[in-house]
Amino acid sequence: MADRQPLDQQHQLEQQIQSQTPKEDIIACITALEAALLPCLPARELQAIDRSPHPSHQIDVERHARDFMEAAKKLQLYFIGLQHEDQPTKEEMLQKEIMLMEEELNTKTELIEKHERLIQGWRKELKDQLDKHITELERV
Repeated sequence: MADRQPLDQQHQLEQQIQSQTPKEDIIACITALEAALLPCLPARELQAIDRSPHPSHQIDVERHARDFMEAAKKLQLYFIGLQHEDQPTKEEMLQKEIMLMEEELNTKTELIEKHERLIQGWRKELKDQLDKHITELERV
């Protein structure tokens, strides 16, 4: 009966983990880790059980360790999943890079147009000055 209760708890936790949102998933994983770790916490008892020749004690320790490792793996997979969600796909990276290049191209095009207008203004001023000098030379 004592073995059945932790198995029922573990089964309930696994069902909760499978049917919840990401935030609830992490809470369920942490709860599963705690549930698996709690029986292992009394270190002196564990040491005594570990040295115990009684086979059921060894099975309990191994079962608790296995439960803890399974819960830890679920938590690790959850965090790995979060990392992959945060990383953009290649397509998204390329789209962002294209967008940045288009912005840079527009900025440089505007800069070129501005400088062309300045050059046109300078050409006009130079032409006006040249015409002015030519008319003064003709007078002389």
